[in-house]
Amino acid sequence: MPAYGVPEHGNPITTTGAGVPAPSDEQSLSVGRDGPLVLHDAYLIEKMAQFNRERVPERVVHAKGTGAYGVFRVTNDVTAYTCADLFQPGRETPMLARFSTVAGEQGSPDTWRDPRGFALKFYTRQGNYDLVGNNTPIFFMRDPQKFQDFIRSQKRDPRTGLRDHTMQWDYWSLSPESAHMVTWLMGDRGIPRSYRHMNGYGSHTYMWVNAEGRRVWIKYHIHTDQGIDFLTQDEGDRLAGADADCHRRDLYDAIERGDYPSWTLKVQVMPLEDAENYRFNPFDLTKVWPHGDYPLIEVGRMTLDRIPEDFFIHVEQAAFEPNNLVPGVGPSPDKMLLSRLFSYSDTHRYRIGVNYNELPPNRPEVPVRSYAKDGRMRSFKPNTGAVYHPNSFGGPDTAVQEGTEHAWWTVEAGDLVRAAYTDHREDDDFVQARTMINDVLDDAARDRLVSNVAGHMSKITDDGVLNRAIAYWHNIDAEIGDRIADRVGVKQPV
Repeated sequence: MPAYGVPEHGNPITTTGAGVPAPSDEQSLSVGRDGPLVLHDAYLIEKMAQFNRERVPERVVHAKGTGAYGVFRVTNDVTAYTCADLFQPGRETPMLARFSTVAGEQGSPDTWRDPRGFALKFYTRQGNYDLVGNNTPIFFMRDPQKFQDFIRSQKRDPRTGLRDHTMQWDYWSLSPESAHMVTWLMGDRGIPRSYRHMNGYGSHTYMWVNAEGRRVWIKYHIHTDQGIDFLTQDEGDRLAGADADCHRRDLYDAIERGDYPSWTLKVQVMPLEDAENYRFNPFDLTKVWPHGDYPLIEVGRMTLDRIPEDFFIHVEQAAFEPNNLVPGVGPSPDKMLLSRLFSYSDTHRYRIGVNYNELPPNRPEVPVRSYAKDGRMRSFKPNTGAVYHPNSFGGPDTAVQEGTEHAWWTVEAGDLVRAAYTDHREDDDFVQARTMINDVLDDAARDRLVSNVAGHMSKITDDGVLNRAIAYWHNIDAEIGDRIADRVGVKQPV
C-alpha cells in the first residue's frame, strides 16, 4: 500500500473537495456488477453536482474576452493635475487587463465587426482603481436611458435567434447621435488585427484633483506601442470560421514567447472653467475633444507580461467597475458614466456573488477595513473591530482626504430635469462623423468605409429602414451617402 498522497503510478492522489482521498475516478458504486447505482456514492454525486453548476451567467455585454496581468509604470510627472498614488513619478503598479468584444456571446468569433472592450484594473496602494473603456473614444449614445434598448438591437432577434442587421440599422437610423460611433465601427478600426494592435480609451470624461485641491477634466487615451492595425471585412469573415479565438490566441502566444505587448497612457486635460462654454458638451460620450484644443500628455506605460494561471478564475470572474475611484480621481457629469457607477457593481453581485471582491482577480493588495459582513461565499473578516459604526471598540473610521473631497461639480446641480446635451454651439450629431470622414480618413479608408457600410446594409430586409439608413449617411456626408446608396441599389434615397 503506497503512502497517502503517493499512488503506485507516482501521480498525486485525487481528493474530494474536502481533501479526502477519492475512491475512484473510473467506476461508480453499484449493487453488483450490473445493478443500480447507489446514492451514497458521495464522490460521484459531488462530481455530477459540481459539473451541473460550473458555469456562471455570462456577461450580457463583453461576454467574449481574454486577459493578462502586467505592470503600469509612470514615465512623466503629472502631479500638477492629480494626487492619485498610481500616477506619481516613478510609481510601478501591478495591473490586470481584459479585452473583449461587446455584442457577441462566449463562443462568438473574435473577428465580428464590433467595438472592443478595454478594461484595466490597477492594484494601487490606495485600493483598486478600475478604468473601464473601449477601443473607441466615443459611444453610440449619451444618455443611459437608451443603453438597454441599444444593446438589444445589436443582439439576436428574439424570434429567430439570429443576428439581424435590420434591427441594428433601425436603431442607428432612429438615433442620430450614433453617427460618430457608427462611422468608427464601419471604418478600419471596426475589426482590429489583434488586441495588441488596438488603442484603448477611457471614453468618458473624468475629474483629476491635485494635492492642492485644483480640479481639471481629463480624458484617457491608451495608445498601442505595437501600432494600429486592422483586418479587412474579408479577412475577418475568413478568420471567424478558421480561427474564431484568434485574438485570444494571439495575446497569449505573444506573452508566451516574451513579446510583451505594451500601451502608452496619455491624457487630455481641460481646465474646469473651459467646460461651460466649450464648443461641444465635454461630457457628451458621442463627442471627442479635438487634440488641437487639448493636446495629449504622456502619463506612463502598461506592459502585459503574465498569462493568468486559470482562465475562469482570473478572466471570467474579473469584475471591473467604474465606481472603483481612488483619491485624486473622480467622475464627471457624463450621464453614461454616472449610470455605470451603479450598473457594473450590480451586475457583478448578480453574476458572481455579493462577495465578488474577495475573488483573486478582484482582491486589492491593501488591507480591506469595511463594515460589510456575511453573505454567500464570505471568506474573511475584513474588519478586526466592531461590526457597526460608530463604535467604541476600535473599528475603522473614514478620513478626510485633503483636496479630494467629493465636490466634483463647480456649481449646484440645480433642479431635477430630463435634459439633453444641447447647450453648446457645435452640439450636432453628425459634425464629428463628417469631420472624421473628410479630415481623418484618406481615399482608401473612405473606399473601405463605403464597402463595409454597403455590405452591412445589404442585409437590411425592411425598405423603410434601408431608406432611413441611407438618409442617415447623407446627413453625415452627401457624397458618401450617394456612394452607399448606389452600392445597395437605392437610386432615389429619401
